[in-house]
Amino acid sequence: MARKPPSAQAAHDNIIESPMSGLLSGRYLSYALSTIMSRSLPDVRDGLKPVHRRVLFAMYQLKLAPNLPPKKSARVVGDVIGKFHPHGDQSVYDALVRLAQDFAVRYPLVDGQGNFGNIDGDNAAAMRYTESRLTDVAIALLEGIDDDAVDFRATYDGETLEPVVLPSNFPNLLANGSSGIAVGMATNIPPHNVAELCEAMELMLERDASIAELVQIVRGPDFPTGGILVESPEAVLEAYRTGRGSFRTRARWVKEDLKQGTWQIVVTEIPYQVQKAKLVEQIANLINDKKIPMLDDVRDESAEDMRLVLVPKNRNVEPELMMEALYRASDLENRFSLNMNVLENGLVPKVMGLKDVLQCWLNHRQDVLVRRSNHRLGEVNHRLEVLAGYLIVYLNIDEVIRIIRESDEPKPALMKAFGLTEVQAEAILNMRLRSLRKLEEMEIRKEYDGLEKEKDALEKLLKSESKQWAEIKRQIGITKKLYGLTTALGARRTTIGKPPAPVTVDLNQVMVEKEPITVILSAKGWIRAMKGHGVNRGDLKYKEGDYEQFVFEAQTTDKIVAFASNGRFYTIGGDKLPPGRGLGEPVRLLVEIPTDADIVAMMVWAPDQKLLLANREGKGFVVSSNDVLAQTKNGKQIMSVDDNGDARICRAIPKDHTHIATIGNNRKMLVFPLDQIPELNKGKGVILQKFKDGELSDLKTFNLKEGLTFLSGTRDMTVANVKEWIGDRAGSGKMPPNGFPRSNRFQ
Repeated sequence: MARKPPSAQAAHDNIIESPMSGLLSGRYLSYALSTIMSRSLPDVRDGLKPVHRRVLFAMYQLKLAPNLPPKKSARVVGDVIGKFHPHGDQSVYDALVRLAQDFAVRYPLVDGQGNFGNIDGDNAAAMRYTESRLTDVAIALLEGIDDDAVDFRATYDGETLEPVVLPSNFPNLLANGSSGIAVGMATNIPPHNVAELCEAMELMLERDASIAELVQIVRGPDFPTGGILVESPEAVLEAYRTGRGSFRTRARWVKEDLKQGTWQIVVTEIPYQVQKAKLVEQIANLINDKKIPMLDDVRDESAEDMRLVLVPKNRNVEPELMMEALYRASDLENRFSLNMNVLENGLVPKVMGLKDVLQCWLNHRQDVLVRRSNHRLGEVNHRLEVLAGYLIVYLNIDEVIRIIRESDEPKPALMKAFGLTEVQAEAILNMRLRSLRKLEEMEIRKEYDGLEKEKDALEKLLKSESKQWAEIKRQIGITKKLYGLTTALGARRTTIGKPPAPVTVDLNQVMVEKEPITVILSAKGWIRAMKGHGVNRGDLKYKEGDYEQFVFEAQTTDKIVAFASNGRFYTIGGDKLPPGRGLGEPVRLLVEIPTDADIVAMMVWAPDQKLLLANREGKGFVVSSNDVLAQTKNGKQIMSVDDNGDARICRAIPKDHTHIATIGNNRKMLVFPLDQIPELNKGKGVILQKFKDGELSDLKTFNLKEGLTFLSGTRDMTVANVKEWIGDRAGSGKMPPNGFPRSNRFQ
């Protein structure tokens, strides 16, 4: 008989009306939680996501130990997706491959046989071609998993069990790092050196260490690809304190000298997660687009070791400036963002600092230790019970044999006759006849005594928390020794460097060939540059009545600064100077110095150099050379002057000089400490020496311990003790020492 279709009214009764917004938000929340808990964020205890944990556990069940032959990766992937992880096989294989890549993880968990990809970004071979097995580090993560160390839960189909978390006798989260994107949150944790992590945790077990003390030990990430960490210590400390920040890493390079004075740069390490092939392509594009004009070619000569060759345009390019330009324009420098967002106890997403992450791992290790100790204690008690039954057999061997031979039910008979437990009776009945020899009895008594001692030690351990932490510290010490800084696997790869000083890279300037020159400026303002240093100037010609005023050595790549009587600084590039043939050129063709202003000083510009400026009236101040560079031909006003222009002196101050000596045309000399002169960006300054009827003639800085030196005729004279002339700034001074030149100048 055909069934009647349900009535329209019955179908209508099964419909539940609900707002679409509520349905969407509820389902999206479920999806978000599933992504956060079961896919993207690692557990703080073992540092693994579910897929990685299942891969390792499946390999453990397949008995793929480091000392056993590997199996096809396809076999591993099949077990993972069949038993634990019902997802695509390629995604599982990709997870397995990453665990085997020594350029992706600091301490590989999988030992891969075959093509598992490379740092160029090439993919691994198909899973049917590669083989894999566990590494010693992975075995440490799984250590004790059969000893009730962790909880197990049912798999997706309920047919078997999988671990909720691994025992993790290795600080995997920070040692290998992790990254993932969930819904509304993400995580990004760099790898670290496990020896440093162990040392930091040893300190935490000794006392309540501060985050600053821990960062003195864990100084920064230790990337598997090496490189140089150039982040400031303050930024590193703040990142580890909050769990958020970034680490700036640069490639490692060396200058390789070639024939005829040529050279090339060889890059031996690149920043973490930078694909070498894409980096080479990126640098090649910079060369083609002429964005790095000092670079001529890039070649990848890598074999087993990385060797990325950068060829400069010419041998006079400064290597440091070329690399600075490349750091700014390419992935030879990058930043790794830190976001330590992890699952606390596998349940709650939380951003943790370094100390919190280490403490969570220590707490997990304590739980594992207690559970394994309880499990072992149960095994010991069971074995002691069995051995006690065996000893009863040896004491009453004839009676036991009689009961077994004559009784229809020997088990209860034995239990009644000798007061045995069911476990003991069952063990006696399962004994082999060959075990009834005297030697076996001696071995049983020896084993019994050993287990009694072990039982006593386990019970004391479980009752004392201090003993538990001492045992954990001992285990950490073993890990630290296995992966210490002196071992091949444990040696730090990423060097902790200093933050680079700010460098202004002038792409046009760095292309200038660096050659030595001698700069000569005449009294009437004619300038020229002769090639070389220590040149013979005896044959130089000047206009009638003209003579050399300033002579100094420089390089064509240097900046030359001139200080004029109008208080302005002018900047001239060393490569812009006219050659030494003939009379040279008027300096006013290079910079726009007014005709009523005279150049009173000229020198090679040096960064962070302190300059002392003074005017005719005896006022002056200190200015940093970083503030005097002019961007235009008409110079940069630094010292305020009167209408007639009275700026008179500019002297570079050596770092070891402590005092200044001034002298006026009234022949009065004054000595006072340099720190009495203020440092200004610009202005007129303060009174250095007071003159009633006169003006400043000359000044000189010097080291008080070395004495004051001046030129008297053709020989140098030194006044070792200048106490007679020492006073405070703005004093009037005293007559100079005997032999001081009548020109009232120090040289």
